[in-house]
Amino acid sequence: MAEEKNENQVETTGHVWDEDLEEWNNPLPRWWVWTFYATLVWGLIYTIAYPAWPLVDRATSGFLGYSSRAEVAADIDAVEQANASNMESLATIELASLSDNADLQNFAVNAGAAIFRANCSQCHGAGAAGVQASGYPNLLDDDWLWGGSIDEIAYTVSHGIRNEQSYDSRWSEMSAFGEILEEEEIAQVVAYVRSISNQEADAALAAAGETVFLDNCASCHGDDGAGMRDLGAPNLTDAIWLYGGSEELLTETITYSRFGVMPAWSEEFRGASGLSMAEVNAVAAYVHQLGGGE
Repeated sequence: MAEEKNENQVETTGHVWDEDLEEWNNPLPRWWVWTFYATLVWGLIYTIAYPAWPLVDRATSGFLGYSSRAEVAADIDAVEQANASNMESLATIELASLSDNADLQNFAVNAGAAIFRANCSQCHGAGAAGVQASGYPNLLDDDWLWGGSIDEIAYTVSHGIRNEQSYDSRWSEMSAFGEILEEEEIAQVVAYVRSISNQEADAALAAAGETVFLDNCASCHGDDGAGMRDLGAPNLTDAIWLYGGSEELLTETITYSRFGVMPAWSEEFRGASGLSMAEVNAVAAYVHQLGGGE
């Protein structure tokens, strides 16, 4: 006798597993169905109200006219307005007296840190330690070619080094002594420079190299090799090297010379992409307090 079907029994989908495991055809709860329909309607309204549908060169703007870029621009404007008085003061202050104003000093250092990360860290590194072999100086030590006072740092940031943007950029040029000296003389002066910087060097070569140094190098680096800051000539007696102090690297430097370039960052020379005077002073304040500022 066939089993009678209960009128309240749920029908199956017809799918059967392991002979007796059937899939029931339970309907979805009505609240779930209506929620699903509501999300479809909401999604359609949202894509009409806000930018959503991609076109060839833009997206649909939406009838509400909302723009995330405009929102960010408004936030930036609000921050700039809040900082306007500090930026105005920073643009006109005598930097040597900046430390007398603790609040402005703190603002300058924090603003300068952001400016440094955006514009300077690509060469000097995120921590400002530089990259020696590439000639990007370490800004944490106390060895400055043109001076490390806050005013001198601001001047360097503003005008740069050996560039064609500013007529007042820092400028020095070392001769390529490979065109002037013999290889033996270069080897001698390399040994001498290593000896005065307390590095291992051949004593006989170093003794002969002193004469070569005095005849060719002392006019910029000084008779004692301690450098001349006004000329941007580095101190050769310390252990701080812009391009490295090994025998190989010194030989390369003396033979071919070095000519590193830093751009002028002031907006006077770079236009809209440059830094305002307040921003120049801010980054100078940041670099100065890192540990190597004088």
